[in-house]
Amino acid sequence: MALPRTLARLNRIGANRVLRPAAPWIPGLGVVRHVGRRSGRRYSTPVTVFRTDRTHYAIPLVYGRDSDWVRNVLAAGHCELRLHGRDVPVTGARLRHDETRSAAPRLARGPLAAVGVSDFLLLDRAPR
Repeated sequence: MALPRTLARLNRIGANRVLRPAAPWIPGLGVVRHVGRRSGRRYSTPVTVFRTDRTHYAIPLVYGRDSDWVRNVLAAGHCELRLHGRDVPVTGARLRHDETRSAAPRLARGPLAAVGVSDFLLLDRAPR
């Protein structure tokens, strides 16, 4: 379960446009830069992102694993995260279903459980 797709569409139209420039500077948020799997267009999607250790990241899939941006990143196997004003190339895109939400910080687990989020996109920092 995740938030309704209708909310995702409204978010894409409104909140994402406002949040996109600020997200890389807000703790716990970032921007996924990815390429459309059919169109080849470049996209930037604001997301919640957690650093699980020095080289790994987890993105809770608030709107589910069928979101276009998730499918684009999985198809490519990589993307770029914009975090704290820096570009971080990441690879190894994979899904994890985790009812314990262990990839998220303890304080975030309750809110994620409240909205039914238990799917994550996991990413590895690309070697330099």
